[in-house]
Amino acid sequence: MDKTEITIIGAGVVGLAIGAELARNGQEVVVLEKNSSYGQETSSRNSEVIHAGLYYDPDSLKARLCVRGNHKLYELCQKNNINFRKTEKLVVARNEEEMIELQRLMLLGESSGAGGLFILNKKQLKKIQPGVKGYAALLSTTTGIIDSHALMNYYVKTIENNGGILVYNSEVTAIDRVQGGYTLHLAKDNYTFFSPIVINSSGLYADRIAEKAGIDIDKSGYRLLYCKGEYFSLRKKLNIERLIYGIPYKDGLGIHLVISLGGETKFGPNHFYVDSIDYSVAPDHKEEFYSACHDYFSDINREDLFPDISGIRPRLAQQKNGFRDFIIREESDKDLPGFINLIGIESPGLTAAPAIGEYVVNLMSE
Repeated sequence: MDKTEITIIGAGVVGLAIGAELARNGQEVVVLEKNSSYGQETSSRNSEVIHAGLYYDPDSLKARLCVRGNHKLYELCQKNNINFRKTEKLVVARNEEEMIELQRLMLLGESSGAGGLFILNKKQLKKIQPGVKGYAALLSTTTGIIDSHALMNYYVKTIENNGGILVYNSEVTAIDRVQGGYTLHLAKDNYTFFSPIVINSSGLYADRIAEKAGIDIDKSGYRLLYCKGEYFSLRKKLNIERLIYGIPYKDGLGIHLVISLGGETKFGPNHFYVDSIDYSVAPDHKEEFYSACHDYFSDINREDLFPDISGIRPRLAQQKNGFRDFIIREESDKDLPGFINLIGIESPGLTAAPAIGEYVVNLMSE
């Protein structure tokens, strides 16, 4: 039976970041991907925002890895000619009541180590970003946008240039715990091989892979829900230079304005739970988007909004509402030594990716 030192299941941006980190360290790595190429799901269907780390409990993995990832991403982009832009971001309070939440967000971000945060009053907001309605705003100067495909392409080249292998169209159908590691069964050609270390970074399917390894995903709190988010594009020039967000609500950041590196403007995502993966965008959701836009931009009409893309995030099922942290853990206590799970890696997963790669490598050395 064939053998490889480390197997990563999933070639999204996080799996690729882990693979690149390991390959650079001289370790033998194989990355399995069930699709025909890398990054075809959550990693390529998002806002491509480099987050600052405002929204998370300072002691959480999300906060620590987002702030660390923010710094590492900008450094990585500059060194490797990956297209990005420090757009900055404004979180806008519509009234005095929302100002309280704005101040809380600033304190939360600062406690997590997110730098470059400033509260702007109404006059200051109007001066730096005309056309946005608001009572006040939190300015994040370290927020930006990135070409996520170019980032993933960089990781792929790093893996391959350091002797790693990516294998596509290779869905894992079964995982057997055996002496010294795991036998992995692939749908492709009924192929099996042995790996002492397995890293489950399979995004939307991470709970299913964990289940194949023998984990009770309900008892462990690993079951995932599919949380869908749609985007509507704006076919009108706004002359907005920064990302514009509203005050976050209980289960998400809300519909916000996103600028692409090509200069296109879109709004999103909304969010709702679905039972299956479907990337269509419902035209009749336009009213929801118009209502959200109109709160901050007075000169947008319904006719300016058009259905664009959608994405689905892997959201942990426990506490359907409220904060859920990343799960990144080695499963020796479940009698699965050398099996590392990454479960519920949703936003800010793209920003955190380089820091997650670093974190997993450190976890393996403990």
